[in-house]
Parts: sequence; structure tokens; C-alpha cells
Amino acid sequence: MNRINQLFQQKKQNILSVYFTAGYPNLNDTVPVIQSLERHGIDLLEIGIPFSDPMADGPTIQASGTQALKNGMSVRLLFEQLSDIRSSVKIPLVFMGYLNPILQFGFENFCREAKRCGIDGIIIPDLPFSEYMQSYKPIAEKHDLHMIMLITPETSEERIRLIDQNTAGFIYMVSSASVTGAKNTFGDENLRYFERVNAMNLNNPRLIGFGISNKPTFDAACENASGAIIGSKFISLLGSEKSPDEAVRKLIKLIGYSEK
Repeated sequence: MNRINQLFQQKKQNILSVYFTAGYPNLNDTVPVIQSLERHGIDLLEIGIPFSDPMADGPTIQASGTQALKNGMSVRLLFEQLSDIRSSVKIPLVFMGYLNPILQFGFENFCREAKRCGIDGIIIPDLPFSEYMQSYKPIAEKHDLHMIMLITPETSEERIRLIDQNTAGFIYMVSSASVTGAKNTFGDENLRYFERVNAMNLNNPRLIGFGISNKPTFDAACENASGAIIGSKFISLLGSEKSPDEAVRKLIKLIGYSEK
């Protein structure tokens, strides 16, 4: 069974997924960051593939991607770094990257290498759902990779239900119609959106991302979905703290998350 499915079977609430950019702050930090996050009880990891034109990313993640590219990170090198990751890491791992570098590598080759490294899912923010259905779904499924789709407050109920019927793992619920970045709290409009999707009784679990940076936003995400995804806040801590362990410890304290 795919590790993402195993996670959501074993843990129904308060799931914490953390995003970080591969090759940041230093080129060879990818594996140590992954190991540190698992060591501190994080449930699921999203490994960001840096790209020069990341349309959905706020300034913090954009800056980390720019630095990672300057460091020399590439799709090919990332696969080399992760070639032995499953000898030390057991939790689900998801790639998050834009379509252009994945297509340059070759989508089938990308899925084959991801499977070989033990990756469980892929998030491609700029992949249109119709193209996924026509061209990519059979390839991803052949390699047992869950294609995780994003929904936003603007996504229609019809489209949400189509996504729910044709994907597996979880649905990435973008908290607001904006780029990534920390927020202090969620407003009434955000909460109405959460409640509306909750009332749809979807088959797939949901994780809420974009804007999770403190205990109020983490708690609100966990109250309205299976858990939360944190990216910008963790990346800023990676850039300021002395080690990945210190960055993870500070993140856990900020959001009031209980380690396993």
C-alpha cells in the first residue's frame, strides 16, 4: 500500500506535512533535512524541486529556489541525492515541482526514478486537471504515484468532485487565492470556504496549506481538515537557524505540535 494511504489510515487528525526546497540552504542539505524532519515526528514531507519561474510561490520559497539553483540543484542531482533515502526514512515523501523541469526530464522517466527512490506522490501546481486526465494519470498510476491536486476557494464544486473521484492520497486545499506565505490568522472568508468543502463529504482526506505559520493557523487547519502543510515558515527557519534540527524544533514550538 502507498505510504500516503497508510498514514491517513493510521492517523485521522493533526497531520503535519512540511515543505522544503531541495538543495537549500546548501546543496547537500536535502537528505539531512529529510532525516531531521522524520526524527522529530513530522508525518509527511513535500520535497520542493526548485524552478526559475514558480508562479504559486511567495517570496520566501522563491528565494530558497533561487539559492538552490545557484547551489547547483537539478532534477537529476535530486534523484542521486535520494537514491538511498529509504534505507533511513520511512514516512511518506512527495515531490512538489512545476511541469517544465519535469517534462524536460521526461514525465515517464521522472515517475520511474521517483518510484525507484521511494517517492509516494507528486504535486504539480501548474498541471491543468484536463491534461492530467488525458496524458499523465495512467503513467503516474503505473508507478504507484499519487498525483495530488490543489483546490482553492475559486474551485467549483463540480471540479472538486472530479478531482476527488480521479485522484488518491489527499487533496491539497489551498487556504486562499494567493501565493504561499505566512499569515497570523484565517479570516471568516477562509473559514467559510473550509466549512463548504467539509460539507461535501469527499472521499479523499484534505490537508490545508498556504499561510500556516503559528498555533492559531495550525489549529484552524486541523479543525477543518486532516491537518496542515507548512512551507514558508520552515524555510525561513532553515535559513536562520544553525542546523535543520534547530529549525524543526523551533517550528514545532511555534505551532504547538506534539512530537510522536
